[in-house]
Amino acid sequence: MLHLVLADSELEQVPREIANHRVIQRLARRRGRRPTELLLNSSLHFPAMRRLPDGDRRGRPDIVHFCLLLALDTPLNREGLLRVYVHTRHDKLITVDPSARLPRMFYRFEGLMEHLFLTGVAPPENPLLRLEDASLAVLLERLKPKKIVVFSDRGQRRLCRAVYSGLSKEDEVCTIVGGFPRGDFLSDVDKLSDELVCIDPELLRAPTVISRAIYAYEETFRIPELRLGR
Repeated sequence: MLHLVLADSELEQVPREIANHRVIQRLARRRGRRPTELLLNSSLHFPAMRRLPDGDRRGRPDIVHFCLLLALDTPLNREGLLRVYVHTRHDKLITVDPSARLPRMFYRFEGLMEHLFLTGVAPPENPLLRLEDASLAVLLERLKPKKIVVFSDRGQRRLCRAVYSGLSKEDEVCTIVGGFPRGDFLSDVDKLSDELVCIDPELLRAPTVISRAIYAYEETFRIPELRLGR
């Protein structure tokens, strides 16, 4: 089983310290929500975000959206061998049901996430996403995987397929990918992981790393042959 964690993701509600900014207020009136119920979005809220610490990397729900769409559509997930989690900078944890079919249009995904942050579950009629307060360390302690691998440009250079060497399909394996556009992890991944791995000399975006990590797992345990042989 592969557990995929999108860690320190820049997915959050609008912070109170910028909720009174005219850009935020205008968008909140248009959406019919309170300013702090909106998702922080750098493409819409950039003028207000200049006041925020780390404002140059926050407000990126699009990264989470893209990564979840990609991961949930893989053969590995269809085989029931993938579990996906989103951990955020404020230690919010989203557990994603493998059967979830998320909206492909971003504005609908945004609305779904806003509802999730308000109620703790989404969608309301058939909860497939659950939100709780939990750090990355708490999640890993709960999963107790045999191996924890963090993909980082600071890691040791290795071929992606070598990451799962010596493991079996029955082993619980956790791969951690950063859900942020730039910078480093906020969580202390060096202490939490068994290995930091770099799979390319150039900096790769989160969806690219996720696609390669999942495909390498599929190839290691011959998932394509299994599916095509049926």
